[in-house]
Amino acid sequence: MKQMASVPVAARQPAGDTLREIERRVLWLASSMIHEANRVRPNPSGLKVGGHQASSASIVSIMTALWFGHLRPQDRVSVKPHASPVLHAINYLLGELEESHLPTLRAFGGLQSYPSRTKDPDPVDYSTGSVGIGATAPIWGALARRYVDHAFGGAGTGRQYSLVGDAELDEGAVWEAILEPGVRELGEIVWIVDLNRQSLDRVIPDIAAERLRGMFAAAGWQVLTVKYGDLLEDLFGRPGGDALRERIDRMSNPEYQRLLRCGPGELRERLPGTGPGRERLASLITGLDDATLAAVIADLGGHDLAALDRAYSAIDDDRPTVVFAYTVKGYGLPTHGHPQNHSSLLTTAQMEELAAEVGADPAHPWTRFDPDSAAGLLCAETARRLRRPGVRAPKVPDPPHDFGRTPTGTATTQAALGRVLMDLTRSAPEIARRVVTVSPDVSSSTNLGGWVNKVGVWSARERPNWFADDSETILHWRERPTGQHIELGIAETNLVGLIGELGTTWSRWGEPLLPIGVLYDPFVQRAAEPWSFGIYAGGQSILVGTPSGVSLAPEGGAHQSITTPSLGIEQPGCVSYEPAFAIDVEWTLLASMARLGRPDGGSAYLRLSTRPVDQSLAGVPRDPAARERRRAQAVAGGYLLRRTESPAVTIAAMGAVVPEALIAADRLAGHGVDADVVCVTSPGLLMSAVRARQGHEEASSWILDRLFPAHRAAPLVTVLDGHPHTLAFLATINRVPTTSLGVTRFGQSGSIEDVYRHHGLDADAIVRAGLDLADG
Repeated sequence: MKQMASVPVAARQPAGDTLREIERRVLWLASSMIHEANRVRPNPSGLKVGGHQASSASIVSIMTALWFGHLRPQDRVSVKPHASPVLHAINYLLGELEESHLPTLRAFGGLQSYPSRTKDPDPVDYSTGSVGIGATAPIWGALARRYVDHAFGGAGTGRQYSLVGDAELDEGAVWEAILEPGVRELGEIVWIVDLNRQSLDRVIPDIAAERLRGMFAAAGWQVLTVKYGDLLEDLFGRPGGDALRERIDRMSNPEYQRLLRCGPGELRERLPGTGPGRERLASLITGLDDATLAAVIADLGGHDLAALDRAYSAIDDDRPTVVFAYTVKGYGLPTHGHPQNHSSLLTTAQMEELAAEVGADPAHPWTRFDPDSAAGLLCAETARRLRRPGVRAPKVPDPPHDFGRTPTGTATTQAALGRVLMDLTRSAPEIARRVVTVSPDVSSSTNLGGWVNKVGVWSARERPNWFADDSETILHWRERPTGQHIELGIAETNLVGLIGELGTTWSRWGEPLLPIGVLYDPFVQRAAEPWSFGIYAGGQSILVGTPSGVSLAPEGGAHQSITTPSLGIEQPGCVSYEPAFAIDVEWTLLASMARLGRPDGGSAYLRLSTRPVDQSLAGVPRDPAARERRRAQAVAGGYLLRRTESPAVTIAAMGAVVPEALIAADRLAGHGVDADVVCVTSPGLLMSAVRARQGHEEASSWILDRLFPAHRAAPLVTVLDGHPHTLAFLATINRVPTTSLGVTRFGQSGSIEDVYRHHGLDADAIVRAGLDLADG
């Protein structure tokens, strides 16, 4: 890459010498962390360490002006992923990070590559790194704060800032969140867009800033623009200044970026252009010295501390605000404005040049300001101003284990969800008060109607229920700040973003919530990545996917889910359940609630079905001790549903197809083949038990001895309404022959009998598999 002199920061119009000195030190520290990780720290493997000096540099001014001039302790900030070194640099200057951490960026156990609430040693309000998810998190954080404050008090106020790179606005998750109708009522939301007009690979030909501004405005946001710095604004007022403004406004992004790479002579030739104002513009810049001319062309508002200060002061807290701050990627570095500077690294010589320019010492890169200097005093005062009170230890209520009722008749696991919530309001109202359900416009079709009628719908303000006097209205939509159900539009990313933030309230304000998000299981995969990132960030929630699988039967086709059972196994920080019976839903849902809102807690995923099942097949023991034994096993991963004297084969079934397994066992017995039937409730927990037995995890393995005791080992048939590999690992427990049945093809519409036969999930298929194994 061609080496150019960096934009002379000191030549700019200052907005306070002290703040400018801090800005320069932040730039140096952020750049040095990345330099240390790549050029200084030993790297025996030779693998690229990486880091983003240019992306950090473009946002240094934005963050300096915010932290040292406007941020309050009650505010929270989501920092764009590639600017993590800037956040660490500021925290270091404020005394929130020890010097020993600065050389550890991207090292094992060190500062994370992207800001992390749970892994970084210094204060991080929001984890970022998954494009679009960290940016939108403060929207859901604002809603979660309001919910907690309405329900329990003590959450206070405060703005929720998102510092977003302009390329991140390409993500659909961003617009799904912005367009959610209730967001326009959250005036504490502030987005600051680092408009450097570059992505990873290129200068974006047409960033369409006007279109972006129009889209935010149409969504009800206040739109502020910080385009030019005070130096340029002053030149615009001089003779020929109008020609200069028109020239810069009209030029394409690539042409502008090319000018940033020009030396003074080339810049004087290129900048006037060929338009009618060329002569006046040339005359204007003739009077500028080389250093000032270089500063002028890079004098964008996102690097002008005074301009940023004015923009932040103009924020209207009655509606969400977006600030478009024009910046130069790599500002202040030799790589400024280069189209391939995204991951470029300064050489040691360039770092020494930067040190001379910003007043740093390369031999002692981590030097803080003298405590008695103006900059040192401002850092200390800012640290005092931003210091937050400690979060009180959450008072974690324990939900009941068992309501003591045994479901009868025919029921679905989906319907059982609503019944459990209603039972909770009667049996444990203090626990039910902390439950908040969220749905993307499917609350009634996922059997939450009774719950919604009971607890009401949450809204930032009370709204009239115009159908309250309509006798034919079954679902009563009472919207008020005390409601416990949040209805969103059809956007699964919004759903999991919200339950993730609702699941962090225990760590933010000491008030645990029990968030339950409900969506159609075929769309769980769409929501999986942002939900996973929410779990990574410390959000504890329950995701319910229903209805699921090909058991949808007549709907069939695209509305099916095949791989979601294995997602439940593979997601860290999450326990997955697929209950077969209503009582299993009760037990596993209550157990999942017990894991929420606590430092050692975690999330859960329940996969439910609309298939009606005879509840007597569950064979729930009447004896209290035996019932508790069954409950403990169901929560641990499964239970033996049918036991024979000496099994010739074992059938391990999960979820909606358990009735087929029981029918097959009866028929196999008629052929002289005795079959045990194991009802698997959580393949993930069984996998953890297997790995614990192998010494790979710290988990209990007792459940394996209950379900698959070695002295009763027999050939194994596994079956589920999902991909067969989900349960195939069970054969490794006792190393037995196995056949795994499940869904591997796109589905068909039809009766459940036809659909099960098509996919080989019916009793005939299980019997054939059992006979083959018994004969083998």
